[in-house]
Amino acid sequence: MKHSTFSFMWLLVVILSVCGGPATVWAQDGTPGAIDTGDTAWILVSSAFVLCMTLPGLALFYGGLVRSKNVLGTLMHTAIILCLISIVWVLLGYTLAFGTDVGGVIGSLEFLFSLGVGQDAYPGTGIPHLAFMVFQLMFAAITVALITGSFAERMKFTALLLFAVLWSVLIYSPLAHWVWGGGWLAEMGALDFAGGAVVHISSGFAALVCALMLGQRKGYGVESMVPHNLPMTVLGTGLLWFGWFGFNAGSALGANGGAASAFVATHIAACAGGFSWMGAEWLRTGKPTVLGLASGIIAGLATITPGAGFVSPLAALLIGLVAGVVCYAAVVLKIRLGYDDSLDVVAIHGVGGFTGILATGIFASVGAQGLLYGNPGQFVIQFVLAVSTLVFVVVGTFVILKVVDLVVGLRVSSEEEEIGLDLSQHSERAYS
Repeated sequence: MKHSTFSFMWLLVVILSVCGGPATVWAQDGTPGAIDTGDTAWILVSSAFVLCMTLPGLALFYGGLVRSKNVLGTLMHTAIILCLISIVWVLLGYTLAFGTDVGGVIGSLEFLFSLGVGQDAYPGTGIPHLAFMVFQLMFAAITVALITGSFAERMKFTALLLFAVLWSVLIYSPLAHWVWGGGWLAEMGALDFAGGAVVHISSGFAALVCALMLGQRKGYGVESMVPHNLPMTVLGTGLLWFGWFGFNAGSALGANGGAASAFVATHIAACAGGFSWMGAEWLRTGKPTVLGLASGIIAGLATITPGAGFVSPLAALLIGLVAGVVCYAAVVLKIRLGYDDSLDVVAIHGVGGFTGILATGIFASVGAQGLLYGNPGQFVIQFVLAVSTLVFVVVGTFVILKVVDLVVGLRVSSEEEEIGLDLSQHSERAYS
């Protein structure tokens, strides 16, 4: 009889789980925390979406844009960063970002080595703490991977590894804490729904410092450096677009109206960004290009990221249209200034993220009010968020690159660069 009762109870738990009903787990302090299975499922799926953005999405997007002798090295950058930063995040990065606030600047070490991160609900949500941690892990990984587009085809692999670890711990984790972990910008009321500052401004302006400190590629401005495989880049664009729904809509931390709002805003901005970049390029050069369309789509996605859950579909459309034109103008300016940001990380992510943060302060109307809705103070806060992020990232990245250069050197030799990273760094060829 006892055995039958026990079996029936387990059967009831399984049925409730499958049907999406709430389950209850016990927190470590002995108090019950309600886990919403629908929200949990959405966050786990969203985490997988963001993983898809990094590998294969970003890897293919970047891989198609470089020359054939560097495609494996470029794919390797993204893949190894995903592995490396995942380990760093579980051991140290997560607790620095989301541990109990210490002076508004950094998180405590309470979650060092992920101790105390379990199946109990993360505060204020219906998802397990582990699910929240792994969702944030994917953001940490792709942010560092985005930077690699600025120094593609010329950084040492050993330098990449050291830079990735130092930048993630010393730049990304503190910044994530300031904005999302209860730090000083969060206390100020800064709005960054899914990473306009934490991900895009940070990676974009770190990319600028990297491009300037490593210098131009050998033959830049003289030799042809056109993308070797645009179909690969378009495939990467599609995977990034797909994954971005998890990136933005997942940041609602639940299967709810906020997720639906962010989902729609994400798609509309991507479409508008692709259309406006293509249009601007068409007017300037006389021809629309596939690369321009793909770049505009990513620009729209990056620019809507901070406001995805705060703006209406119409506002998302306007933000996307502005994003395509502004980011394309930044690419044209790069050409005139002569710095070698190999894959336009600064223009798309840095300029796009900065624009998106300010646009959020203007158009926010869902859950928060911006300038157009009678709250000019929010725009001021967004400006502080954008500028403080930029300054912190530029100074910190400069110092980190100096340290890396002293320890292992930043750049491959002239001969290795001529051969290509595939052979010189990895003894492999992408194509026979």
